[in-house]
Amino acid sequence: MTKALPALMALALVAGCAPMAEQDARIDTPAANPQISVETLRGLTETLSSDEFEGRAPGTRGEELTVELLAERFAAAGLEPGNGDSWYQEVPLVELTADPDSARLSYSGGGETRSLDYGEEMVIWTKRVTGSIDVENAEMVFVGYGINAPERGWNDYEGIDVTDKVVVILVNDPDYQSPTNDGTFDGRAMTYYGRWTYKYEEAARQGAAGAIIVHDTEPASYGWNVVESSWTGPQLDMDAEDNHMDRLPFEGWVTNEVARAMFEAAGKDLATLSTAARQQGFRAVPLGLTASAHLESSIRRQASRNVVGILPGATRPDEYILYTAHWDHLGRCTPDETGDDICNGALDNATGTAGLVALAEAHAAAEPLDRSLVFLAVTAEESGLLGSAYYADDPVFPLAQTVGGINMDGLNIVGPSRDVVVVGGGKSELEEILARAAEAQGRVIRPEPSPEAGYFYRSDHFSLARRGVPMLYAESGEDLRNGGPEAGHAASMAYREAHYHAPSDEYDRGWNWAGAIEDLELYYTIARELAESEAWPNWYEDAEFRAARDASRGNQ
Repeated sequence: MTKALPALMALALVAGCAPMAEQDARIDTPAANPQISVETLRGLTETLSSDEFEGRAPGTRGEELTVELLAERFAAAGLEPGNGDSWYQEVPLVELTADPDSARLSYSGGGETRSLDYGEEMVIWTKRVTGSIDVENAEMVFVGYGINAPERGWNDYEGIDVTDKVVVILVNDPDYQSPTNDGTFDGRAMTYYGRWTYKYEEAARQGAAGAIIVHDTEPASYGWNVVESSWTGPQLDMDAEDNHMDRLPFEGWVTNEVARAMFEAAGKDLATLSTAARQQGFRAVPLGLTASAHLESSIRRQASRNVVGILPGATRPDEYILYTAHWDHLGRCTPDETGDDICNGALDNATGTAGLVALAEAHAAAEPLDRSLVFLAVTAEESGLLGSAYYADDPVFPLAQTVGGINMDGLNIVGPSRDVVVVGGGKSELEEILARAAEAQGRVIRPEPSPEAGYFYRSDHFSLARRGVPMLYAESGEDLRNGGPEAGHAASMAYREAHYHAPSDEYDRGWNWAGAIEDLELYYTIARELAESEAWPNWYEDAEFRAARDASRGNQ
């Protein structure tokens, strides 16, 4: 699990480097009337999220059915194979499946030991490719938010050596409760330092024996049910020669209730220390407890596949506009009360994958473009953006020649909205293109309603951003044309609380596809403007990815 988009849809754009002010090449094209097929959206979403596809987990029969169907649909749409003469890019993965009966995590102190129930109170796993891990009586240290950010004057590890110790960490950033986006860590807007991925990575760099994140629904932006369904069962990672032995022996989460009891056993108060951890100059607190963990895992190496199709450009085929969507979901997951154990992933992300095909059909039916359009359906997003990360590390088409890209991670299926939200706004000149396209639809750009959720870092566009490719990530807003903000917010919260990463994320024939069509027309228009333009939009000067893009483009 890497992203949690409970909102109505998701959009991302990638682009290059010449200032937009110098190369504002707007166009009048058939983009105003794209032929987006609602039949494609309905039919493909229903098929991909059917029980026959078993939740589309990588390395399963569901993957085979999915990638073969996508290659067929790309070909039928009029695309050419994108990876030479192949529709596929192989992604080497390793799968670790923890034995739940062997999983043990306990803490001791004050003359007592408490063993935690796997799934209900804690979840642990290892990224190390090994059959078993053991951590015995390791000292426990509360390290606040687990952040080491010298450029922001913050180091939760300062003055303490956590080598071979187990660190306990809070989720999100220290200032996530701010009412504005101003603060050491961008206020309410999450930075990468707030992501659980970063926290485990930093703990490993500090030499820890294990890291436990304290779950809290508000700063995590999802409930414990998401933790349980996402981090139990088979866990995928990129295969590596060193078997990921540089990672922590174990990583995990505990419920907030368990954490409070743990701190009480240490003679501490979780709420008091959490408040202290939000202040500049916080120093880690030894808990006077020890932790022990044991885990046995089965290992399976496999190759999953990204699916790649291309519509070659007529005059500048070596400059690329990229559309992406992840085809995978969780596969078999924690059963619900009816016994249903298939996480079908209808909204997340059968809709976005269907949108990818619908856009391929629409572009192929329109006039040829100067630049090439690439349609990339990536694997293993739910396991940590692995398919897109592999593409970013080993791109089929050079990133320096990739002008833009649109990422779809959940389409709007509740009706048209009056607004568009920029996620991680203020980063890229691409926002100017988005604003023009939205205005042409009679829509407005609104601030991100939940910047603390860190959605910018939770979908496949981020893999490209980390390699310097500018990313614009936007989503259909909650101000529905029928029902207004109240109806939109209610739909968003209903999905987050009841259906996200759950067996109930299933196709519904009653979905309203008008909003998805409007959004796909937006994506279509933006891509065609980029494809007919000579512009290379860049990150803004203060964006964290600007230097990497300038280097890759040679400051052209």
